[in-house]
Amino acid sequence: MAKTLYKVTFLNTGKVYELYARHVASGALWGFVEVGELVFDLHDGVVIDPTEERLRDEFGNTRTLHLPMQSIVRVEEVERKGQSVIRDAATGEKVVTPFPLPAKPR
Repeated sequence: MAKTLYKVTFLNTGKVYELYARHVASGALWGFVEVGELVFDLHDGVVIDPTEERLRDEFGNTRTLHLPMQSIVRVEEVERKGQSVIRDAATGEKVVTPFPLPAKPR
């Protein structure tokens, strides 16, 4: 039997994050939700999703996220993993910066 998979959508610094995890529960810390066993795509090929890579860099070594209840937008139980994304909270557009942008000369 396959383990349950959750899609967790939450607010973080003006952005909406969508991550996938195997464990979601009300935490021992009052007012927080525990999100653990984060699931990331393992890319063996040439094509790499910059958003997935950014999320893996930020949360790759995290055992458990303790998210404030107020930041949780939605928790969904899903059949399979989709694409993890970061969106702008105001516009809903994906936030992707594949390459560093050069600074404007002053």
